Amino acid sequence: MGYTIAQKIIREHLVSGEMKVGEEISIKIDQTLTQDATGTMAYLEFETMGLDRVKTEKSVAYIDHNTLQSGFENADDHRYIQSVAAKHGIYFSRPGNGICHQVHLERFGKPGKTLIGSDSHTPTGGGIGMLAMGAGGLDVAVAMGGGAYYITMPKMYKVNLTGKLRPFVSAKDISLEILRILSVKGGVGAIIEWGGEGIKNLSVPERATITNMGTELGATTSIFPSDEVTKAFLEAEGRGEDYIPLQSDADAVYDRIIDINLDELKPLIACPHSPDNVVTVESLKGTKVDQVCIGSCTNSSLLDMLKVAALLKGKTIKPSVSLSISPGSRQVLTMLADCGALSDILASGARLLECACGPCIGMGFSPNSAGVSLRTFNRNFEGRSGTADAGVYLVSPETAVAAALTGEITCPTLLGEMPKVTMPEGFKVDDSAVLAPASLEIAKDLEVLRGPNIKPFPEARPQADNLTARLVLKVGDNITTDHIMPAGAKILPYRSNIPHLSQFCFGVCDKTFPERAKALGQSIVVGGSNYGQGSSREHAALVPMYLGVRVVIAKSFARIHAANLINAGIMPLTFANPDDYDKLNEGDSLNLSDVFVGMDKGKITLKNTDTGEEFILDCSFTDRQKAILKAGGLLQYTKEN
Repeated sequence: MGYTIAQKIIREHLVSGEMKVGEEISIKIDQTLTQDATGTMAYLEFETMGLDRVKTEKSVAYIDHNTLQSGFENADDHRYIQSVAAKHGIYFSRPGNGICHQVHLERFGKPGKTLIGSDSHTPTGGGIGMLAMGAGGLDVAVAMGGGAYYITMPKMYKVNLTGKLRPFVSAKDISLEILRILSVKGGVGAIIEWGGEGIKNLSVPERATITNMGTELGATTSIFPSDEVTKAFLEAEGRGEDYIPLQSDADAVYDRIIDINLDELKPLIACPHSPDNVVTVESLKGTKVDQVCIGSCTNSSLLDMLKVAALLKGKTIKPSVSLSISPGSRQVLTMLADCGALSDILASGARLLECACGPCIGMGFSPNSAGVSLRTFNRNFEGRSGTADAGVYLVSPETAVAAALTGEITCPTLLGEMPKVTMPEGFKVDDSAVLAPASLEIAKDLEVLRGPNIKPFPEARPQADNLTARLVLKVGDNITTDHIMPAGAKILPYRSNIPHLSQFCFGVCDKTFPERAKALGQSIVVGGSNYGQGSSREHAALVPMYLGVRVVIAKSFARIHAANLINAGIMPLTFANPDDYDKLNEGDSLNLSDVFVGMDKGKITLKNTDTGEEFILDCSFTDRQKAILKAGGLLQYTKEN
C-alpha cells in the first residue's frame, strides 16, 4: 500500500507512535512561526523553559496582528518579541513586512518540511507542499526547544479537481464549495490532500488560498503536491534550491474521496455568521452592501491584487460603499506600486491599509452599525469584525470588486469580460525587514525588554482526583475561540496580560461570566458540538484556567482547542450520550470522582449533586496527556521532564 503526501512527510519526521488512525504520534518540527497576538505568550513560555536558543531549522516571529498602536501596549509587545527573538535565535519580521502566512509562503516555506505556528491558518503552507499545522503557543514553544509535536494520527481525505475554472470563478470559490460539502466540522480528524488534473492550472497563491480556508473545515491541515507549479513559484522567489518534487503514491489509500468539477463551479458566498453557510452569489443579487474589504492571509497575494486592480481600472466605487485594500506583504505592495496597479486601485476610491491582518481580526475598519460587509477573509463569526450587529459575508476578490462597483451583491460575471492578468517571471525580493538573530556570542549579553503590560505566565493547578464545582456557563454548538476570548482593537493589546484579559472572557455569550467564575474559585463549563472551533489562540484556554475553570464538558471539541485545554491543565470531556447535555443547567453542582481511574478507563462519572442524577463522560487521553493534566499543564510537565 502506498503513501499519501502527508503520510510521507509524517513518516520522515516520526519521533514516536505508529501511523495508525486515532493513535497518538509525535513528529519532529522543522520550522515554527508566531504572530504578535499569540507570540508574546509563546516566548514567555519558551523563556520559562530556561533554554538559550531555539533548536529548529527556522523559527520566525511576525508582527502582523496588533499593529494599531493606540497605546503603549502593542509597541511594548513588539519590542519584547524583537529582543527575545534576537537573543534566542529567532528571525524577526518587522511590522509592515506583511502577514505571517503570506510572507512565510514567499520567503521561508519549503516542500516536505514540517511547520507549526501559533495561528490556526498556518496550513496556508500546505499550498507549497508543507505539512503545516496550527497549534497553541505552548506547543510552539516546546517545538522551538527541540521537543516533538504531538497529534492524533489523522484520517486522509482526497479532493480531486477536474476541469478548469471559468472567468470570475476563483480559488476562493473552491474553498467555499468544499465548506458547503463538508461543513465546519467535516474535516475534523483529517488531512485533506488536493489533487487531480484541475490543480495543474492553480498557482501556488491560489493553492494557498484553499489550504488556508481548510482550517475552517476543522481539518488538521490541507496539502497540495509539490510539482512544476511549485518549482516555478520558488524560482520566481529566488529560492529554486528549496524545491523538491512530492506527490502521493498511485496506490495510496484514502478514507474519503471527493470530486469537484471546476467547469461547473459558480461564484459562491458564505453568509453570516459561519464560513459554511454557503450559497451562490447570484441567489443574493441586489442585497445592499455598505463595506468591502479585500486582503487577509486568504486573498492578499500579488495575483489577487493584480486581478482587483485590473477590474477597478478606470472605474469608481459606489459612493455608498467603503472599500479597503490590504496587500499581504511588502513584496506585494512594492510590486503593485512598481507596475502601476496600485494607482489603479487608489484611483477607484479604495482606501489602502497596512500590510497586516487588520479588519480580519477586528483591528480597525469595522462596519457601520447593522452594516453589510463583504470580505475576502476566512471567517465571519458574529462580532469578529468589531461591530456586533454587522452582517459579514465571505467572498472572492472578484465578487468583492463587483459589490464595490455596484453597491450591492452582484455576480462578478456581470462585469463583462475578465481582464487578462499576467504574473511577472520573478518577484521583487527584499528581506531587509526580516532581522536575523544575534550570534551566540552577542546574544548572551542581550537584554530582553519587557513593558508593564507583560505579565508572567499564569500558574495552572494540577487536576484533582475528586472535584466538586458549579456549572458556571452553558453554551451551544459551534462556540468559537472568538466567543471565548474575543479579538478586536480593544482587547488584543492585552494578550500578554492574562489578568486584564480575563475581564472579556465569554463576553459575547455572557458578560457576567468573568465575575461569576472568579467568585466561584473553581468551575465547570458545558458546551455543544465543535466547541472551540476557529483561531488557535491559547488564550481561550489560559484565561478560563486563570478564572478557575477546571473542566469543559462538550458534545465534541475542535482539535487545537482540545489540545490547548489540556496544555492549560483543563480537562476536556465529552458526553457519552449527547442527550445528557440537555439535562444540565447553569448553577448545578457537579461532582467528578475517581478521576484518575476514569482517565485510565476512558470513562468518568459525573454526578449532579443537586438532583442525584449521574452521567457517563468519555475521555481518550494518552499517557502523556494524563501526565500533563496531573502536573497542572504542559509548561509544568515540560519543566518536570
